[in-house]
Amino acid sequence: MHYLLIYELAPDYLARRGEFRDEHLQLAWDAQERGEIVIAGALADPADQAILLFSGDSPEAAERFAKADPYVAQGLVTSWRVRQWNTVIGSDAANPVRP
Repeated sequence: MHYLLIYELAPDYLARRGEFRDEHLQLAWDAQERGEIVIAGALADPADQAILLFSGDSPEAAERFAKADPYVAQGLVTSWRVRQWNTVIGSDAANPVRP
């Protein structure tokens, strides 16, 4: 299954992220190496959200990531939520459906 971790970012996210970025990126790359994160990044213009795509049997890895993320702990993320994403098209779809 796929799960989206959706971050709402603070208005000063870009100005403040530098101090915590290495720790955040290490956490993310570690999750990617474990096969939990598929792809992730912040939305641009405006940089008001970030989307992290997780793969797994449950939303647990995404929730665990958010709880450990320094961006969350330091207030760069004002809120977050995890949503199951029923992917059906593409080579990486969790549940491919063809006509």
